[in-house]
Order: sequence, then C-alpha cells, then structure tokens
Amino acid sequence: MTDKLTSTIRPGGPDDAGAVLGLLDHAIAWLTARGRTGQWGSDPASTDPRRIAQANAYATGGGLHLAMLGDSPVGALVVGAATDDVPPATEPELFVRLLVTDRAHAGLGIGARLLEHAAELARARGLGLLRVDCYGGDDRALVRFYESCGFTATESFTVTRPGRDPWPGQLLIRRLR
Repeated sequence: MTDKLTSTIRPGGPDDAGAVLGLLDHAIAWLTARGRTGQWGSDPASTDPRRIAQANAYATGGGLHLAMLGDSPVGALVVGAATDDVPPATEPELFVRLLVTDRAHAGLGIGARLLEHAAELARARGLGLLRVDCYGGDDRALVRFYESCGFTATESFTVTRPGRDPWPGQLLIRRLR
C-alpha cells in the first residue's frame, strides 16, 4: 500500500520490537508534555519490563504491521484476538490491539491508513467486524479519532490493576462490508 507520501505498510517481525518501543516512547513523551498521562503513564515503554515483553510478543505474534516513511517506522498496528480486559465479541472479529503513530508526522493520516489496513486484513479473512479499545478518559479525543475513522463507541469499561489508578476504557466497533 503506497500513497503520495511514499509511505508503505509492511508486516512486522521479530526485529521490530525496538521500533514499537520507540514509537511508544515518543507517544508517551508527547502525551506527558501535554499533561495527558492517563493513557499510558509517563515512564518510557522501553524501561518498563511489562511493555518490553508486550512489544516482543507483538513482534513475534504475527499481527504487527508498520507504517514506514522511507526506512523509518512512523506507525505501528497490532491486530489479533481481543484482550481479556474488554467484553467478548458475539461474532468472529479482528481486534486492534495497538495503534501508535509518530506525532512528528501528525496530520498525514498515518493512523487512519493503519486502521484501514486492519479493515482490509479483516475482510481478507472473511470477517465483518473490527473492534478496538482505547483510553476513554480526559476529553475523549482518542474516542473521537476512532469515530472519525468509522468506528462506533459501544461499551465503556474500567481496568483495575494493583498499584495503579483505574484506567477508563472505551470499546468501539466498525462493521465491514
């Protein structure tokens, strides 16, 4: 998939865990600079053993796709089965487990292109449902982003983990033709 910016989307692999962590680190720094630490906290993903293990699992699990601008990763998409934190689907689906883009390239539609890529993957598998969960706190800007990409907010939920503030989540769906 190529557009006027000569960006491409390619499958990720075991060597791409560092790229995922780098994208997360930049996103966390951008959010933190704006006082928005509720989504992913303020500590770099690359220093968090849980996030490092998660990035390694994404890179080896077969569901990672990277948006590339030249040789540089500018976005990451991970699709697969839904996480245990969200209400289960009532029909076969593809679930967006991670979407992160490089804020240095904001406004280029990288996130929307990655979500459309996820829809194409779901259609190719004969699936009519694409779901995603996201941070539903603060001003719900992230929820509105997903809605602008054709998703509909459905259920809200809360994730509780020991030693952390509750995380307000929002489940969204997109019906595919």
